[in-house]
Amino acid sequence: MKRKFQIIFLLLVIIFPISAFCQPVKMQYRDRIKDSLELVNTAIKPPKIKKPPTLRGELSGGLRLNSDGYGIFFNKGYLSGGSEFGTENQNRFFQVRLFELEITEVKHAKEIKANPAFPGMNTQTGSYILGKINNFYQIKLGYGNRKLIAGKPDPGTISVHWVYLGGFSAGLLKPYYLLLNNLGEVKYADSIEVDFVSPGRIVGKAPFSKGFSEIKFVPGAYVKTGLHFDFAAKKNWVSALEIGVGATAYTQKIEQMVRQKPQQFFFNFYASLQFGKRW
Repeated sequence: MKRKFQIIFLLLVIIFPISAFCQPVKMQYRDRIKDSLELVNTAIKPPKIKKPPTLRGELSGGLRLNSDGYGIFFNKGYLSGGSEFGTENQNRFFQVRLFELEITEVKHAKEIKANPAFPGMNTQTGSYILGKINNFYQIKLGYGNRKLIAGKPDPGTISVHWVYLGGFSAGLLKPYYLLLNNLGEVKYADSIEVDFVSPGRIVGKAPFSKGFSEIKFVPGAYVKTGLHFDFAAKKNWVSALEIGVGATAYTQKIEQMVRQKPQQFFFNFYASLQFGKRW
C-alpha cells in the first residue's frame, strides 16, 4: 500500500509541472486567435471615391428667330429634383426654374425693302422700308419652368422638356426716318403720307441713330410655351434647340406701317439655339 502511494505521488510530481507548462502555451494560442480577429476587424477600409457635386444652376443664352422678327435671350436657371432617379442620374433628370431676359425686334408682315430711286444722290448705306412708321422693339423679363418629359441619362442622347414662361414686356417705339428728296430727313406724319409710300420721292433712309431721343415706351405682358430639346454631350453643358409659340399684349395699339391697322396683340412662332454652362 505504501508503495502505491509512492507511485501516485511520483506521478503527481511529474504530471503537475507538465500541466503547468502547457497551460501558458494554450493561453498564448488563444491570444493569437484573438489578435488575428482584431486585425481583420480593424483593417483599413479603401477610401471612398468623392462624387461630383449635384448640379444646382445654369447660365445660358442664344439666338431666337420669331415668325415676326428675331432677337437674343439670356437664361438663368435653378435646378431641382432628380434625386428619385438615384445618385448617378439625378443630374440629368432635373427640373429648372427659369428667369429669362429677351430682346427682340418685331417686323411687320407688310414690310418691303426698297432701294433708293436715285442711287447717285444717296449718301446713306443700305435699303429702306417703304411705308415704315416705327421700329418696334421688345424687352421681355419673364419667369417660368422647364420640366422633363422624356430622355435618357446616357451621354450623347437627347432629353425633351416642356418649357413655359410669362412676365413683363416693354415695348419700345422708335420713329423711322426717311430721307425725302424735297424734305430731307423726316419721320412719318399724316401730311406726308404719300411721300412715305412713293419710291420716286424717297432718296434713302436716315442713320439708324436718328430718332433714339424720341423712343416711346409701351408696357405689356407676355406668355410663351414650347418644347426644349437638350442634346448636350456633357451634363454640365447646355446645348439645346427650342421651338414654341408666344403671345404678347400691350396697353395700347402699336403703329408700325402706313395704311396698316395698328396691333395691340402679337402672336408668333419661335425657334431658338441655346448654349451655356451648368454647375
